[in-house]
Amino acid sequence: MARSIPREHPHIEERPLYWRIAMELLDALRDGSFPPGRRLPGERRLAQQYGVSRETVRQALDVLRRDGLVETDRRGSHAALPGTPVSTPTCLAFPLGAGTAEPGTVNTASVSWEPPPPEHAEALGLAPYRPTLVHRYEAAGTDGRGRRTAVTSFSAVALAEVEELARYRERAGAPGTPQLRRAYDWMRRAGLTLHHHDAITRLPDAPSMRVTRRVHDQYARPLEITDLLVDTRQGALVYEFTLPAAG
Repeated sequence: MARSIPREHPHIEERPLYWRIAMELLDALRDGSFPPGRRLPGERRLAQQYGVSRETVRQALDVLRRDGLVETDRRGSHAALPGTPVSTPTCLAFPLGAGTAEPGTVNTASVSWEPPPPEHAEALGLAPYRPTLVHRYEAAGTDGRGRRTAVTSFSAVALAEVEELARYRERAGAPGTPQLRRAYDWMRRAGLTLHHHDAITRLPDAPSMRVTRRVHDQYARPLEITDLLVDTRQGALVYEFTLPAAG
């Protein structure tokens, strides 16, 4: 039988699979991915997203339903977490390159808790071989062209300051596609002013470009670094930036 959600979930790997999926859905409710009143994706779609069976999704939803976090009627399940709807994100998409993929692109993502690449560790001020949260993203067209891969490492500051990111340490390596697309908005909500520095380099003897993004806060503390490799045979490398209006 599905259990109610305790206030803390420190040993998530020891819980049943449906309980871990319930925690992922709860995080999505908390970070605004599903604002109050918003209809959740169907069981089939959620099962595909998290890489589990529909029965596991059904049990996870039952956990949330028992705690009054999800309501279900004939139209489906709806978010019921108390609070006001989160406004539309105005920050840049995460990870670097995810917001510029062509329609029909197939993408995958994963998170792990491991030592980052040496150049990432140096940029983030981490001791050699010290593990941190590492996010990997890959996207490609259905024909395999236009491939782009991104590796992001987060700093100790980011994990200490941003609660939503810190929770992903517990789920590193778990099945499913991690939803970190609002990472920059989480940082802003934590009171961090984000400074982005993107460097674009053409790789010699290869039809690819490397984009390196470094992000630091208002105190010049590093938050994350991303390396993106893009297959540029399909055309120009284009990035769109949206800045919110003042006030």
